[in-house]
Amino acid sequence: MTSSLDDKSLSADPILEMFIFETNQYIEQIEQTIIEGEKSGGFNEEMVNEILRAMHTIKGSSAMMMYRGIATLTHALEDLFYYMRESKPLNLDFHRLSDLVLEGVDFLKVEMIKIKNGDLPDGQSDGLITKVQVFLKQLHNYTTTYSALIYFVDGCEMENVRSFSVIHNLKEHAEIIRYMPEDILDNDESAQVVKNQGFQVWFRSDKPEHELLDFFHHLLFLKSLEFSVWNDPLCNIVSPVIELDPIRTSEMTEEIKIVKSQSSFSQQSVISVNVSKLDSLMDLIGELVISEAMVTQNPELKNLELDHFWKSARHLHKITGEIQDMVMSIRMVPLSTTFTKMHRIVRDMCKKLDKEVELDIFGEETEVDKNIIEHISDPLMHLIRNAIDHGIETPEERLVKGKSRVGRIMLEARNAGSDVLVIVKDDGKGIDKERVLKRARENGLLSKSAEEMTDKEIFALIFLPGFSTNEDVTEFSGRGVGMDVVTQNIEAVGGSVSVESTPDVGSVIYIKIPLTLAIIDGMNIRVGQSRYTIPMVSIKESFRARDEEVFTDPEGHEMIMVRGQCFPVMRLHEKYKVRTEITQFSKGIMIMVESENDNCCLFADELLGEQQVVVKALPGYIRNTRSIKGLTGCTLLGDGSISLILDIAGLIGSVKEVRE
Repeated sequence: MTSSLDDKSLSADPILEMFIFETNQYIEQIEQTIIEGEKSGGFNEEMVNEILRAMHTIKGSSAMMMYRGIATLTHALEDLFYYMRESKPLNLDFHRLSDLVLEGVDFLKVEMIKIKNGDLPDGQSDGLITKVQVFLKQLHNYTTTYSALIYFVDGCEMENVRSFSVIHNLKEHAEIIRYMPEDILDNDESAQVVKNQGFQVWFRSDKPEHELLDFFHHLLFLKSLEFSVWNDPLCNIVSPVIELDPIRTSEMTEEIKIVKSQSSFSQQSVISVNVSKLDSLMDLIGELVISEAMVTQNPELKNLELDHFWKSARHLHKITGEIQDMVMSIRMVPLSTTFTKMHRIVRDMCKKLDKEVELDIFGEETEVDKNIIEHISDPLMHLIRNAIDHGIETPEERLVKGKSRVGRIMLEARNAGSDVLVIVKDDGKGIDKERVLKRARENGLLSKSAEEMTDKEIFALIFLPGFSTNEDVTEFSGRGVGMDVVTQNIEAVGGSVSVESTPDVGSVIYIKIPLTLAIIDGMNIRVGQSRYTIPMVSIKESFRARDEEVFTDPEGHEMIMVRGQCFPVMRLHEKYKVRTEITQFSKGIMIMVESENDNCCLFADELLGEQQVVVKALPGYIRNTRSIKGLTGCTLLGDGSISLILDIAGLIGSVKEVRE
């Protein structure tokens, strides 16, 4: 293999691409199985087989790709789980085993990132392999396989019952593998077999050999004993042949055929597609939507009688919409994979900080766009780590406060209109407002006096770059980095973050992210010569207001009464400094919008009509040089003009800030 592969060569090598995809899937499967087994206090046979199959597959495919470091490590881990399956060792240290395998998983993850980036996987796994081999050797010493051949004194009678007594009492010291003859209770003639050939038993035990010998030497009527140790702990002791019922065998064979047939069909009906291809397809759909709008909204079509054209245009719009919905559904993936990864974060943090925390997950089946999932994984990791490090108390502290010694973190996702709401909640000590304000003053992060700030604004300070309340620098905290990554990643996809906290009750962090960044249904409006687009899901109603219906509150803010309720009014021409001759409410249009149960009435010149729009990011020079609130992107309209897409949550938030 070459030491470097660029993205072009990677995409051109389907074998390498499939290796990366499948291996990452198996690594994730191993990690989750290990964590599940550790939480349940052990690994059942199904778990062991699942890990064994995954390790075997990674070993074989990595050896084929000539990635020897990955192949040798997975081979060593495969040997470990093969021994566990075959020998079922007693006194297995599950936590130590979990640490060992997860260390191997972390090594594999790093190597796979190197391969994906086109680099050579040159990590050294020798030390980890040695750890695995030492652990396996200790398992050999824990459990040894023995054989004992017993002869009873002549004339003692009831040799079969005495043999059963041996088995019954030996179970307190060992795991019985097999004994001969096997029918000592069901067949009286077995007593004669024991008298002539002796009674032989194979068993495994972690007891010292002298204790086992002492057990046998104290058997009543013992004449002689042949005691031996099996040198190969992986040996297979041949079991007696069991004749199967031919009718049942036939049924089993038919059942296997059916299962295989179903499995084959399942594999053929699902294919893996490179995400870049879906991105390209989504871009083409976006261009198709724009082109359709340019055709159907062409100014040259005005005042023309084109019945057949408009019939065909409606059919085209229907097909375009169906294609768009299908492509977007393909891009939608559940949050379950991202959420499940957080179990590993909780597990590692608890071990290193000596805390006890349970993670509860709800709504993991909620789906969002693939690109958005990639942006929320890091923020969730930082929030979970922060909750354990800063929020959850030690078991001793929790008991003093009258809490359960085990802290709880809840991770929940649910749909909220065109957005997804992700909630991270803990039952820890909460956020200390005074401590936050003190540190913000020291770092010069306060933009106004503390007395003028709401609790929400104070809590939001923890997301500023360079902010940290930890006095000591640890592996997890005290460097002033981490939490600002949350807001950066979430805002990069048009989302928002807010915090609530109560002392000694806990904290709740709300992350609001859009379902998709691609295409939305929007209402186009005009303000002067400018065009704006409002997402349809945010609009409650539109109406023309009379001038006398709008009044000014004591602070000078405009309000409007609608069906007995007061709502704030935002003049968009004033908000964005747009020249317009329509400033009287009776000549313009009011659009009532909603976000998280908060409402606001936007005043614009006129409605231009509903349209599917392709969301484009604002140009970099605008994002970097101007502080524009209430805009989430832009789009190209059918007549070729540019429309700015309004961020309703941001607009309503700015209205609340001004009026609080």
